Amino acid sequence: MAKVKYYYDSENLAFRKIKIKKGTKLGYAVLFLAAAALFGFLCFVILLNTPFFETPKDRLQAREIEYMKMQYNELSRKSKLMEEALSSIEDRDNNVYRTYFNSTPISEEQRKAGFGGVNRYSFLEGYNNSELVEATTKRLDVLAKELVIQSKSLDEIAKLAKDKNKLLAAIPAIQPVKNEDLRQMASGFGYRSDPFTKIRKFHAGMDFSARTGTPIYATGDGVVSAADNKMSGYGNRVVINHGYGYQTLYGHMSKFAVRSGQKVKRGDVIGYVGSTGRSEAPHLHYEVHKNGEVVNPLNFYYGNISAKEYVLISKLANQENQSLD
Repeated sequence: MAKVKYYYDSENLAFRKIKIKKGTKLGYAVLFLAAAALFGFLCFVILLNTPFFETPKDRLQAREIEYMKMQYNELSRKSKLMEEALSSIEDRDNNVYRTYFNSTPISEEQRKAGFGGVNRYSFLEGYNNSELVEATTKRLDVLAKELVIQSKSLDEIAKLAKDKNKLLAAIPAIQPVKNEDLRQMASGFGYRSDPFTKIRKFHAGMDFSARTGTPIYATGDGVVSAADNKMSGYGNRVVINHGYGYQTLYGHMSKFAVRSGQKVKRGDVIGYVGSTGRSEAPHLHYEVHKNGEVVNPLNFYYGNISAKEYVLISKLANQENQSLD
């Protein structure tokens, strides 16, 4: 029951009951309802911004975020596997394939070169996960670049493989004079005594002593670049370009069996033993050049002699004796 309130009437010296008008009552009711509605709205807003109350939209966004995290982890796992596989291919490329085909390996700096200059990823900045997205994008870009480099390298290796038979045929791989035609191995590669000055000097090839007229054979496929006596000291000489950086020279011939510009195969007769030029006795002076530098011909006699014969000729060639030219 509502309390009855009174006020003191000083004129009549008596207490009188306070009568509340209906309009005032209605105003109080409306004010109360408005305050209650405002309080309820504030509580609703607060609940919406707390983790204790999720809307359907919040739950949908949470599921999307979890799905994106799962996708990122899967992407990261696959990227790692691709990087490991690519690293293994790069290692085989440099240390197996390119070594086998005598090709220069691709440097680590070239394979791992980054992206310098302007910021390629500025469009990814300003978001909550910008660093993560930028790092992932950069990682994939580097991986894509390495794949392009490796793809080009494998194309080059495939071409080298196709040319391998040509390379093997071009390499000087036999003795230019047959063993049965040899009198002796007169002199090898290295420092030897000059037959004319008796001074010790470098001998850039090997001397094969044989009778005048003994056939001389091309040691690899190639093209005759010279068949003349224009080079002092060598007399009648033949020079063959084999390609792939290889060149051979045959000196002191008695006569030629080929001409300049002629293609020859390994084992073709190109001339005959003689003693022309700066020579002390009938023999063949034979040189092998690789990339413009003279190399020891002894390293290339694997096409027509046995291991036992190779050991014997090696001992003879390495003796510190006198050369014939």
